[in-house]
Amino acid sequence: MSLNFFLPAKHFLHITLHRAITILACFLLLAGKSFAQDQDYNQFWNEFSFTRDLNQKWSLEANLGLTTSSIPDKDDPFNSFTQFYFRAWAHYYPGTKWKLSAFYAYFYNYNVPELNQRKAPEFRSALQATYYAIKARGRVNFRFRYEDRHLQNDSLYFEAVSRFRLQAKFVYPITGHKIEKEVLYGFASEEVFFKTKSDISGPDFFDRNRFTIGLGYAFTNDIQFEASYANEILPRDGRRDLYHALQVNVIFTNFLSSVKKAFVRDKTAIDDSN
Repeated sequence: MSLNFFLPAKHFLHITLHRAITILACFLLLAGKSFAQDQDYNQFWNEFSFTRDLNQKWSLEANLGLTTSSIPDKDDPFNSFTQFYFRAWAHYYPGTKWKLSAFYAYFYNYNVPELNQRKAPEFRSALQATYYAIKARGRVNFRFRYEDRHLQNDSLYFEAVSRFRLQAKFVYPITGHKIEKEVLYGFASEEVFFKTKSDISGPDFFDRNRFTIGLGYAFTNDIQFEASYANEILPRDGRRDLYHALQVNVIFTNFLSSVKKAFVRDKTAIDDSN
């Protein structure tokens, strides 16, 4: 019997990993060739988040967001205003591992690259469940969101679009055991989007894939700053759009300090943006 059969475990893992990487590289190469062309966009995403814990079971949140984008012949991510939104959340915590959420939002969409018209004001509501698979120094959570979108078309009618989003996220405090004052932390997430067909958002069922990686810093126990890079891949009819986004978030926790504080939660990197 050949001694190669008894390769040490670490050698076997090395060979297996090498083959997996080779197969993945070939798949990505072939996938890239299946599209007629790629269109790249550079974008800037900015969001201010305000949260307030009411008690051990409930909290409220409000978001204000702004997006700018490049255009095909100009790479400047601040070239064109594309979106402004306001979103109001209610969060319910049935246990230590689950968070159930709902929001209602207004989005003013203007020259959004993936939409098939110049203006598309939108009212959006959503139901969301977040499962904390690991709640230790390094946190892993899985997020499931259903969005009911109503986008106004050029005839002033609102088209209904359903969208489903699945996300996995990892958050890790780097300079402390949890996210608190003067602690630097890192985070990364992977998310996939699926949607129903519409004239405004297009006929594609698979909407996009979004990968995000970034750093955050807690200036105080109630104020956090985050900067991240987001990469989105949007397969469209005969092409593939690529988004490269710089995202900056500012998070204010328990911003209504005049209200008696009944409960304080451990802070995590923002996981509900966009």
